[in-house]
Amino acid sequence: MTGKIHKQGTLHLMLLPSVILLLVYSYFPMFGLIMAFQRFRATQGFFRSAWVGLDNFRTLFMNPAFSSALRNTVFIASMKIVLGMLVPLIFSLLLNEVRKNLIKRSIQTIVYLPYFISWVLMAGILIDILSPSSGMVNRFLVALNINPVFFLGNNRWFPYVLVATDVWKSFGWGTIIFLAALTGINPELYEASIIDGAGRWKQTIHITLPGILSMVILVATLSLGSILNAGFDQVFNLLTSITIPSGDIIDTLVYRMGIERAQFSMATATGLFKSVVSFVLITTSYKLAYKYAGYRIF
Repeated sequence: MTGKIHKQGTLHLMLLPSVILLLVYSYFPMFGLIMAFQRFRATQGFFRSAWVGLDNFRTLFMNPAFSSALRNTVFIASMKIVLGMLVPLIFSLLLNEVRKNLIKRSIQTIVYLPYFISWVLMAGILIDILSPSSGMVNRFLVALNINPVFFLGNNRWFPYVLVATDVWKSFGWGTIIFLAALTGINPELYEASIIDGAGRWKQTIHITLPGILSMVILVATLSLGSILNAGFDQVFNLLTSITIPSGDIIDTLVYRMGIERAQFSMATATGLFKSVVSFVLITTSYKLAYKYAGYRIF
């Protein structure tokens, strides 16, 4: 056993920096979770701040801002999960029908590009495009005799703008999974269907979709763990004081509590609530993925 460890010493040394980073940034900060059960004061520190038990959670659950943020988070995240799976799936099926590799690769490259743009830069682009006075979208609406719409300042439209822009930015990357699954389908099945007189539509229904069904189930079940992750980077860069009622999510609420208002205990309690719920959902999603798609890590 000692000899085996000695032979693998180089591999363990290569792994050591990653383990240290994981401990420093993921495990050591967990000590700060005790703030969720304290009336934390920075001047008193962890050990002298008063313990309040579950009072922070009781206050949190009675806070209308938390209820609104939770509702917005579930709504926005759910729409992102559904459309974030359907749009790449449909696009992959359409792209799979393109026979010329040059055109196919060109389209792939074009739709991938937005994924690599940060939300800081993307927010600036969207503000210009959706501007009610000079934006490209509203100019088009005016040309059709439709009144301009303040997409980023209207609580009715803002959640849908978040979903639409997130799907637009990431669906190109999401197609990679489904395109990879499509390449795993046996070509002989298509050849046999052609002999039987099946057209492209019937081939899609009876061969293509069943061939990637396990991947669709896997992506859908694993997405359940993200039901409380509505995208902090995007919302933080696009949210304004006007759209807080419809666009505020748990992550931005935690940011305002902890960073702007220095309510460290309430912010920690909110984050802990989200983490516990996410842990339960992720565990459930992995069990569902193993049951219906045969996927497991260990």
